[in-house]
Amino acid sequence: MQPKRYSKEQHGIDVRYIDPKALYILEKLRASGHTAYLVGGSVRDLLLGVKPKDFDISTSAKPEEIKSLFPSSILIGKRFRLAHVRFGKKVIEVSTFRSGDIENEELITEDNIWGSPEEDVLRRDFTINGLFYDSEKEEVIDFVGGYPDIEKKMLRAIGQPFLRFKQDPVRMIRCLKFQARFGLEVEEEARLALIDCKAEITKSAQARVLEEVLRMLESGASKSFFHLMTNHGLMQQLLPAIADYLETHEGNEIYSFLDEADRTIKEPHNPYLDRPVLLACLAFPLLEKHLKTHFIDREKIPHLGDIYKEANQVMDEVFDTFFKIPRRLRIRTLSILISQYRITPFQKKKNSRIRIPRAPEFHLALQFFDLRCRLEPGLQELHVKWKEAYDQVADTLPAIRTKSHRPRKPRRRR
Repeated sequence: MQPKRYSKEQHGIDVRYIDPKALYILEKLRASGHTAYLVGGSVRDLLLGVKPKDFDISTSAKPEEIKSLFPSSILIGKRFRLAHVRFGKKVIEVSTFRSGDIENEELITEDNIWGSPEEDVLRRDFTINGLFYDSEKEEVIDFVGGYPDIEKKMLRAIGQPFLRFKQDPVRMIRCLKFQARFGLEVEEEARLALIDCKAEITKSAQARVLEEVLRMLESGASKSFFHLMTNHGLMQQLLPAIADYLETHEGNEIYSFLDEADRTIKEPHNPYLDRPVLLACLAFPLLEKHLKTHFIDREKIPHLGDIYKEANQVMDEVFDTFFKIPRRLRIRTLSILISQYRITPFQKKKNSRIRIPRAPEFHLALQFFDLRCRLEPGLQELHVKWKEAYDQVADTLPAIRTKSHRPRKPRRRR
């Protein structure tokens, strides 16, 4: 198959918007006799006028050859072997052209059969992600009709959607992810396949699904994404407690939190929210409902011990279904939820002095409280007081401990 090639005059990509480190890798691979292109999401984003987060590269070089050319790189993956070329904290992903059977509906468990550029494109998910960019000739190379699909804002699967979703069910989440982020229209055949194959999503690796959900919470398009996931029945498979709540009138509260988080993320001075804060957007409305049902409606006032117990129960209901969130992420999310009732207790004491807990994660609780204040402006004055009190003692609070801060265990003497 001969690809269509689009010149710089046609596609309008300015090479200055491409990461210099990615251009360096492409140049070095070509100088060593390998074919190498920019591929996937970065090409799509550049054509859509969106700043790419990552720059991925596909090449004819095998993983071991990539490793020998870039000694700082590490080889990762068993199911999908590739190289992470490191430049300090920056990582650029370099994969080898692969071949795959797009007519087989069996779940892909290994994807390490090397192939040609054309074969590599055909095994990708959607046409808009199947474009190469040749930085030497400044051309976009299109084997699958992805360029006109981007112009039409159409989301179309490469191959038969029913088979491709069965091969890798995470593609269904990615389909709704691209629809939410870019406002694309899903082709009819792919839309019907989403409905038919929704139960297949539970065959996916839990870590991959969790990462896709967390990335969408960070994307600035989480409200639209969760709405689409619920409407297509995927949320019911993954997070049934959230799905059931979203389908009620009360579910609008979760959408309100997600909408406010999206607005915050899009603000230029605040480019991200921490993941525990974003998970709290999903769990806090359910915790409020639990406490109202078990205590407030019975005219009881829950103390922090009761709230801790209910918060744990909510976290189990929400996140211990298809996948479990990592222990550290769970602990920090719990801390945010419980801290809300330190800041806004059910029983207020007169003239009580604000006491900042000596917890390294408390700034996250204030970050989430800021979202609450945007939804309930009446809390804003209280937020100012807590923020001032926190700023006065922030330097004295313990830092969040990471792996690098853990003290070494003393060596045993022989």
